[in-house]
Amino acid sequence: MQQAGTVAETGSAPAFEEYVAARGRALWRTAWLLTGDAHRAEDLVQTALVKCWRRWDTIAADGSVDGYVRRALVTTYTDWWRRRWNGEEPTEVLPEVEVGGTDLDVRQDVLAALARLPRGQRAVVVLRFYEDLTEPQTAAVLGISTGTVKSQTARALRALRESGLMEEES
Repeated sequence: MQQAGTVAETGSAPAFEEYVAARGRALWRTAWLLTGDAHRAEDLVQTALVKCWRRWDTIAADGSVDGYVRRALVTTYTDWWRRRWNGEEPTEVLPEVEVGGTDLDVRQDVLAALARLPRGQRAVVVLRFYEDLTEPQTAAVLGISTGTVKSQTARALRALRESGLMEEES
């Protein structure tokens, strides 16, 4: 399945602005799943796109725009985790938000379950199941072996099952 903005779809390399307009929302969703926070997701996308913008001619000429941008997103996310301590302190009680019920509840459960995973496992789960990448594609984006993707996926899925947050309702 081709994604908007790829060279194969358009026949030529997309301009940076066109690519961001076509894929910006999808990039934000991926960043949101990685960070668990809308504002950090915006910062993550912006930082990754700045890195890509500097080399856009090279990236676009190569023809693997989506892969490069996705890799920049995940690498930037990983760099933030390694270099920064997050001074925020979680609160015990979150404000109740009433927005039509189950969709919001499911999203909150998914984010809570993802937040409990180590960052590497979280990145693997987001890329494999949200971005729908294959194991080799996920390995290429993260710069790890396919075997590591498999083991991280297995550990993450076990942790998600054991968390109790992802139980299916009957």
